[in-house]
Amino acid sequence: MSSEAPRDELPRTRVVIVGGGTAGWMAAAGLIRRLPHACSVRLIESEDIGIVGVGEATLPHLRAFVSMLGIDEAEFMAVTQATYKLGIEFRDFGRIGDAYLHPFGNFGRPLNGVPFHHYWLRMRARGREGSLFDYSVCNEMAAQGRFAPPTNDAASLRSSYGYAYQFDATLFAPYLRDYAVARGVERTEGRVVDVSLDPLSGDVSALTLASGERVEGDLFVDCSGFRALLIGGAIGSAWEDWSRWLPCDRAVAAPCPSPEGPIEPYTRATAMSAGWRWRIPLRHRIGNGYVFSSAHLDEDAASAALVSALENPPLADPRILRFRAGRRARSWDRNVVSVGLASGFLEPLESTSIYLAQGAVEQLIALFPIDGRIADADRDEFNRMVDLEYDRIRDFLILHYHATTRDDSPFWNDMRTMRIPDSLAEKMELFRETGRVAHYTQGLFFEPSWLAVYLGQGIIPRHWDQRVDAIDPAQLGAALDQLHTQVAATVRAMPSHDAALGRIA
Repeated sequence: MSSEAPRDELPRTRVVIVGGGTAGWMAAAGLIRRLPHACSVRLIESEDIGIVGVGEATLPHLRAFVSMLGIDEAEFMAVTQATYKLGIEFRDFGRIGDAYLHPFGNFGRPLNGVPFHHYWLRMRARGREGSLFDYSVCNEMAAQGRFAPPTNDAASLRSSYGYAYQFDATLFAPYLRDYAVARGVERTEGRVVDVSLDPLSGDVSALTLASGERVEGDLFVDCSGFRALLIGGAIGSAWEDWSRWLPCDRAVAAPCPSPEGPIEPYTRATAMSAGWRWRIPLRHRIGNGYVFSSAHLDEDAASAALVSALENPPLADPRILRFRAGRRARSWDRNVVSVGLASGFLEPLESTSIYLAQGAVEQLIALFPIDGRIADADRDEFNRMVDLEYDRIRDFLILHYHATTRDDSPFWNDMRTMRIPDSLAEKMELFRETGRVAHYTQGLFFEPSWLAVYLGQGIIPRHWDQRVDAIDPAQLGAALDQLHTQVAATVRAMPSHDAALGRIA
């Protein structure tokens, strides 16, 4: 007879989270929701330490996280002043005067196993006018300022897109805090002044707070932001610097009142002389910021450029944020798991910061120590998945800068001519030559995302899938006409974005 205790009688793993903010409270909420039987959760945060709190645009994946928590979407959107987001509009990136939307949806539909864009490429080569974006329901919705939730009916064009949220990040973390505390997370107001390491294993054994309290734990989650108090300061996990590819290391942010008129269901990124400017429409204000390279522009000039571009006077003085692009060599090292900015930072060009925190939380839940014992295999798998996400997003962000003909400023000339990672160079050459988008089954940004940036910034393939040539051009043209008409009719039947928001309390 086995002498082992039943699983439900084993002591719970003591999880200590350092730092609140979005990353900390996402970790706390996720753990207490999914693993209340396996862990106790204590979060330490200090009201004296501010949070970054300017990331207001998200990706569709956050909807799954909100749903997993059992949170009502309408309530969540009302509390956080959220609007719907169908994608990101990029202006002046490939060439000054150009604009395109990176939509959260597909372009057309595949036929005979061949992606739709190959058919469009063939007809374009035969002189057909129009853009691939004309066959995106998501793109047309954004252009017309309309919104309706997608359906699960695969036969409907309304199943071809998704959506995300644009919300006030300063309201999101307190909302999750209330959620987590109500379900058993212990919140401690305090500041960590010392970290004790086990002399044999090197694991973190306890934290000492300014009050003198000693907090012991089994697993520590570092959500202390750029300070990386545990993963960087105590454990010393190395940092991989990616500034040679992503040189923007500053942002200046300032909200302003919303202008008159409808609220756009998309985020906007406008290229500037030394970086780019974001515009995020919320229900109660507009979030604005200028992400720039300090090697090409000083902070005062960037602040002035941002304020001069605002639609209304700012609601607060411009706020400067300093950062560097890169990630930890090991995001889970010993018994410390880093989540959010402590793990890595990639500028918010594609709204990936909250997604990366969410992904780390979900991986931690999936690989959580069994019976309190941290397995090397679980730690290694966590790091593999985190590294994969960061590496692929890095390449996608670099593409926005490198795929340009701009040479009107030193910054854009440097980005256009820089040596890019081999992993990105191979993807770009594959698309230029064959029209094929590199496929993978894990990670962020699949074929439609890469297509949007490639074609939106002027990279046109030399060839297309030869199976397309078997179709009569007249029949293919008629099919494209019909699809274009169906897309327009589908969107016309939708309510306006403002009307959709009006249904939220």
